[in-house]
Amino acid sequence: MIDGIFAASSALNAFSKKVAVVSNNVANMNTDGFKKSRTILEEGQNGGVEVSIQRIDTPENPIPHEEGANVRTGENSNVDLAEEMVNMILAQRAYEANIKSIETQNELEGTIVDILK
Repeated sequence: MIDGIFAASSALNAFSKKVAVVSNNVANMNTDGFKKSRTILEEGQNGGVEVSIQRIDTPENPIPHEEGANVRTGENSNVDLAEEMVNMILAQRAYEANIKSIETQNELEGTIVDILK
């Protein structure tokens, strides 16, 4: 039973990191030249979740400049708000599911203790 709690708590930590990465992407979406990051979740040792963060270097549109204006060079951010919102919702639902898993396991252990009394 402890393994289930360990796996769920490991997943909670992983999804917390995923939310932090998505939040950082959204916060910097209007920053010229910003490159978004992604969290990669993989099964770790003992049933835990390992997180790696990967920077996505896909190019985006070059910054346009107007005739007679100060010329800026570079490119826009490659963050897509719709994609980030989907990632945020998925992370939130997965976080909620893991919390429910821990609550259910806690109730089960309480029932077992009550039976053994």
